[in-house]
Amino acid sequence: MGMGLALRLLVAFGLAACISWPHTSEAARIWSWTYRGSAIDASGTFTTDDAANSAGFYRILDIAGSRNGIPITGLQAGVTPIPGNEPFAVDNLISASEPQLTSHVFGFALADGTFSNPFFADFRVPPSYLEFLSAPPFTSGVTGPEDSELPVVFTAAVPEPTTNAFLLSGILSVLVVHRHRRSMARPGTALKSHGRDSSDDVAEISSGGDKAQSP
Repeated sequence: MGMGLALRLLVAFGLAACISWPHTSEAARIWSWTYRGSAIDASGTFTTDDAANSAGFYRILDIAGSRNGIPITGLQAGVTPIPGNEPFAVDNLISASEPQLTSHVFGFALADGTFSNPFFADFRVPPSYLEFLSAPPFTSGVTGPEDSELPVVFTAAVPEPTTNAFLLSGILSVLVVHRHRRSMARPGTALKSHGRDSSDDVAEISSGGDKAQSP
């Protein structure tokens, strides 16, 4: 298989992958997040909008990860509270700068039937992050014996470009390198100068040599 055909197949495959890769027009950034506290260790990833709102916050569209080894099973729908934490609705917003969470922020369900709602407690002195953990039975407006609200340290990494962006960048790099190599490998390229080929240079050298030997 020639290099040209192989390159064309690579480009065609890359473009097809970009088109068919499962995504939405909104979901364009992946974040890594963690929060830890006394007997609390949670981490995972967010999928968010590509662009921040006017306040600098990105809308969380999906979540994955675990808390104390228990898998996260779903993101709490925006403008609704996690069970047992009524009437405090989540807004599912994240920022790249501090404070990274709002006073409502995100909620998620866990495989053991509990729900978590980390948020920024701006009413504390000094302000800090808290996690409210809600466990069954869920009673609206009543904190159950298994519920907790504890301080945590929350961090989220700077968003990374999407997979498709990396793929397209790689294809463009291959194209540039290939075009450069083809231009360097053209026959006669190294012998041409200002529109003259090697036969002109040889004739001039021979003529100059004859003049030097004449009396």
